[in-house]
Amino acid sequence: MWTTLDDSLCQLGESPFWHPHEGALYWLDIPGRAVLRTRGGIGAATVERWSLPTEPGCMAPARSGGLVIALRDGIYRAPQWGRPLRLLARADYDTRTMRFNDGKCDPLGRFWAGTLNEAKDRPNAALYCLDARGGRAPVLTQMANEATTANGLAFSPDASTLYWSDTAAHRVRAWDWAAASNVLSRPRVFRQFEGKPAGWTPESPVRYEGRPDGATVDAVGCYWASMFEGGQLLRFAASGEQLTALATPVQCPTMPCLGGDDLRTLFVTSARQGRPASELAQRPASGYVVSMRVETPGLPVHFFED
Repeated sequence: MWTTLDDSLCQLGESPFWHPHEGALYWLDIPGRAVLRTRGGIGAATVERWSLPTEPGCMAPARSGGLVIALRDGIYRAPQWGRPLRLLARADYDTRTMRFNDGKCDPLGRFWAGTLNEAKDRPNAALYCLDARGGRAPVLTQMANEATTANGLAFSPDASTLYWSDTAAHRVRAWDWAAASNVLSRPRVFRQFEGKPAGWTPESPVRYEGRPDGATVDAVGCYWASMFEGGQLLRFAASGEQLTALATPVQCPTMPCLGGDDLRTLFVTSARQGRPASELAQRPASGYVVSMRVETPGLPVHFFED
């Protein structure tokens, strides 16, 4: 069922999105400090790589062209592929120990990005929203906090619910979201997963579902979570009920997106950095983008408005 995209190998792939105007898939290699994209259609795709000065955590396409990218030290505008970056907002944390991680744009064109505490010793990561609509001076606002590894950001199709996960805590949270005024309320636990068993390895007979990494929401409002080290994607109804467990050919899927012309191709980035040699031998697709066809389409990517 799964297809591996040639020449898509990364140490830690993340932040995939389907660009409808280009018919291209974009994604990042965080430790590889690169943006990647396909050209020429997925069936006969070639992959381009653009090197960046620091680790990119997430990105989104911009309505006026190019990208918005969250790097370690701030959020930048990339007007064109491979051209110099322009700083939009400087990070307000210690960049020696923290960096931006998962994020994307909301339906109104604001860019959201969470942070990651690299020491993983306390929940001091946060979720930020950058508003630069209408040509205004970019304003970066903290929207949520109390996380260690920000991940799993997604918005419901009706823009009434925001999802955000903390990978280290094995937890996905949800908020009621007033999109127009950008106000979050009624925070709650959407899904709490069991922690990693002591001494667990991929060869262990003890079951481990994994921990929630990147996510997306499909056209009917179901939340797809990549389960890092769990070797699967889990699909949940808006109620929190688990609907599907989809095994992946990689132990560490990192983020899904739905793309292709009909938005029914499920693309999943993955990780190979720091994984044991035995695992990589058994799962050679680790680090590549893998894809398969699904029945329920996704939502078109949201563009950054500036």
